Amino acid sequence: MSAHPIAQSNFERAEAAAQYVLAQTKLRPQIALVLGSGLGAFAEELSDAVCVPYRDIPHYPCPTAEGHAGQLVVGSVAGVPVAAMQGRVHLYEGLPIQQVVFPMRVFGRMGIRAAILTNAAGGVNLQLKPGCLVVLQDHINLQGVNPLLGPNDERFGVRFVDMSKAYDPAFREIALREAARVGADVFQGTYAAVTGPTYETPAEIRYLRTIGADVIGMSTVAEVITARHMGIRVLAISCVTNMAAGILDQPITHEEVLETGRRVRGQFTALLRAVIPQL
Repeated sequence: MSAHPIAQSNFERAEAAAQYVLAQTKLRPQIALVLGSGLGAFAEELSDAVCVPYRDIPHYPCPTAEGHAGQLVVGSVAGVPVAAMQGRVHLYEGLPIQQVVFPMRVFGRMGIRAAILTNAAGGVNLQLKPGCLVVLQDHINLQGVNPLLGPNDERFGVRFVDMSKAYDPAFREIALREAARVGADVFQGTYAAVTGPTYETPAEIRYLRTIGADVIGMSTVAEVITARHMGIRVLAISCVTNMAAGILDQPITHEEVLETGRRVRGQFTALLRAVIPQL
């Protein structure tokens, strides 16, 4: 009998979910895509696509936030098979952190070794503006929890994970080069993750700017940690959908976040199409 039944059962759940998804399609995805608030439309452009609702996948968490469709789309981009999540779950929805990162565990068990994570983020750096894209080069975890807490299952990865190059330098270089080529308004920066669901106060934003954050959001970091635990290489891109509290004299709304996501769809799609075949 295993000394760590919780860790073992989590591995078995991820394996069962992975096998279910793979049984729905002949494609064998090489790259995972996580499409954040207002950015899920990219999945509709995949060829040979099969849509698998999260509710049909064993043990898979379903999002409750508006702008997160809740289905996994397996298809191809320029001949490269990918698995695209239309929406994700967040810590603020009340789920345990292991549930929040479960989809990344499933991708690992599907044999995926590269992931592109996207999110809608608030602009902290004053040089940014709504609609620009930020290729993440680092993060600050302010969510107060780490998805690797508890017993470690060696079948997923090692106990202690190096995070010095969590955001793959070669992937970042490709993204920046292709962004310039397709004319996208792109920067590099550091992402701070908070729990939400409240937007930050002006004082919190001043603090975040002081400690080196360029953008802020409520997702992504736990997924990156989990991906690196399993040896999945990561590219992460934030879409700045609003300026953070205290910068502009106006309230922040989720409708603004979704609207900006829709507005940048063209350049966002062009960038993903250019980057995916090169990863």
